[in-house]
Amino acid sequence: MKRKVLHNCIISAMLLSTTLSALADEALPKRTLKSNYVEVYNQKPKVANNFYEMFKEGDFYGRLRSNTYFLNWEKENATQKNYVAGGLGGSLIYQSAIYNDFDFKTGLYYSRGFVSLPDSDISKLKSAKDVFSRFDKTNTGSDDIAVLGQAYLCYSGIKDSQIKVGRQLVETFFTKSNDIAMIPNTFDAAVFSTKALPKTSMTLAYITEQKTRGQSDANSVLMYGDSAYSSSLNPAWSTNDDNAMHKGLTYTALKTAGKPTDAPLIVLDAHNSSIKKLKIDAAYYSVLKLVSEAMLEGNYKVNLTNDFSITSGVRYIKQFDNGAGEVGGAAIDATPSGYKDPTSLNSQMAMARLVAEYKNYKLRFAYSQVMDEADLISPWRGFLTSGYTFSLTRVNWLANQKSAQVELMINANTTGMYKDLYMRFYATHTDADENKGHYDENYYYAGFVQNIPSMQDLQWRLRIGYLDTKKPYADTLDTRLELNYLF
Repeated sequence: MKRKVLHNCIISAMLLSTTLSALADEALPKRTLKSNYVEVYNQKPKVANNFYEMFKEGDFYGRLRSNTYFLNWEKENATQKNYVAGGLGGSLIYQSAIYNDFDFKTGLYYSRGFVSLPDSDISKLKSAKDVFSRFDKTNTGSDDIAVLGQAYLCYSGIKDSQIKVGRQLVETFFTKSNDIAMIPNTFDAAVFSTKALPKTSMTLAYITEQKTRGQSDANSVLMYGDSAYSSSLNPAWSTNDDNAMHKGLTYTALKTAGKPTDAPLIVLDAHNSSIKKLKIDAAYYSVLKLVSEAMLEGNYKVNLTNDFSITSGVRYIKQFDNGAGEVGGAAIDATPSGYKDPTSLNSQMAMARLVAEYKNYKLRFAYSQVMDEADLISPWRGFLTSGYTFSLTRVNWLANQKSAQVELMINANTTGMYKDLYMRFYATHTDADENKGHYDENYYYAGFVQNIPSMQDLQWRLRIGYLDTKKPYADTLDTRLELNYLF
């Protein structure tokens, strides 16, 4: 039944596309939205001659947004509930002009959430849990989130470099805005980025807190709330409650072990293309006195013809336990049964992929394997297997887990303006470790994005994911329909 629904949704999306003619060639609007939800600003800030013009010559960027989720389980039970949920809202961003190499940006975000579940079942939400604040809803009854999502000062007086201080989007390998709900994941940080070195870009970020997508306030980057942290209902929902968060690193456990509950996150991100046809990426993060990770990746591209190329890539990640393992254990769900060393977070994983591109088609085969050591920690929306075997809503960096994926993309581009229907399909098989309480699964995905020809600032998206798992009665169909109007 669910496969039939999935098939019908795909056909409907393609039929909708055929009713839309291609957009006429014209200049890009001042802002566009890429398929990965990264905003592209197509006009540079103006230059001001005085402090007054810094404000007067600034620009406003508006966004109206609707996001609706439909989730259906194979069988409902006490922990699995079908629902319809969504959010209505938007954002208003102000970018000042540049005066004496300084400028600033502020962003106000709003979401009004709704869900078909009664309040007593809010904990059953999977997708859509970030269209409102679950913490606020259970404690105050509020269905709204209204936040200052961005507020930072930027200095660009250093050649080919920028320094940003304040609340901002931090797009690195380990940290992402991941704006897939209604409000992006933002960080309170000092960030230095530079392209001063030949064919190299680098970012260094010192992050003190993050404002997650479904919360009203900023919180610690790596601390899970408990009753000792807050006397409110569901205190974990007021802290880092990402599905990849290590739930053993609670406020009480960290305090008892003498570890900081507000340790900063330090991130280094680098990209180099000095060697012809070879792109090298490297990244590192550290949460002081708890855990750190290093990533190294290489991608080698060969152009066989003007229209056809093949790229081979490998990625390796090493995790270092700096004290978090003894506090929370080797499993991010805090139940380390079946682990060789249940108190160690030392771990590693490797990935490989082969990508063939022909004109507007891209076909990718990828594989990833986590060694039988510990789960990897990365709860800042930077998905460790992104571009390889990552699947919507799935965390496939658990110990002794192997995943394989085949993906087809059609009409991908980097401008964020999809005149032709952008289509993405993939199938992922995951071989999990049953001894650790996990289940083998297959995940099937279809995604569509297009800007409406008669109103190019209005973009629609349809995303469909179907989970076929060996866990009894846990197959799910996850459908998401979204509209974005940028002005």
